[in-house]
Amino acid sequence: MKQKTIKTVLVKQSVLYFKGLANQSVTKMITLTKRLKAEDQQASSGTGMTKKVPSSSGGRISVRDKLLVKEVQEMETNLPPGCKVKFDDPNALHDFTLTIAPDETSHWTGGKFRFHVVAGEDYNMAPPTVKCQTRLWHPNINEEGDVCLSILRQNSIDGMGWAPTRRLKDVIWGLNSLFSDLLNFDDPLNLEAAEHYQKDKEGFRVKVRDWVQKYARR
Repeated sequence: MKQKTIKTVLVKQSVLYFKGLANQSVTKMITLTKRLKAEDQQASSGTGMTKKVPSSSGGRISVRDKLLVKEVQEMETNLPPGCKVKFDDPNALHDFTLTIAPDETSHWTGGKFRFHVVAGEDYNMAPPTVKCQTRLWHPNINEEGDVCLSILRQNSIDGMGWAPTRRLKDVIWGLNSLFSDLLNFDDPLNLEAAEHYQKDKEGFRVKVRDWVQKYARR
């Protein structure tokens, strides 16, 4: 009888232990807002303790995800005018959509252009990948959505390529500037668009406006 009692106690303890583990797993699935709030509280308290947050896969948090907790907060508080970011999954900080609405000084004014941004597991040693999801007539963005921007290159001849010291906010500002001061007709990705501008500037502007009306008025 004594042995049965001991076994019963051990079984009960095991059940309680595994229930506790399950509750801990649920607790760890916090939203982006809670993550950033916890980060702020930790910083203001000056405890210097490392904050644990769940990775997008639900396993052990990666170096990338630790970096992104701070970088996403920095990015969202330093967005250029007309820019918005959206996370479909608040626990996947490495994957989001950027929407750019250029101002009235841009050829593309009146449109909203969406970019899918993904920071791979090798971030920040490598730049994030970016794909434009809105069709547009642009010398530095082709019709397949590929983007020509120095900061998105590992090596760039202009010395402005990616480096581990760069941040997500730098990528956002760079993409936004493709509609203004970083617009480059001399080193184009879309050769046809660049040649169109060189040969017929007004015709280029007309086509840009037409495509804004067709594809970017959403």
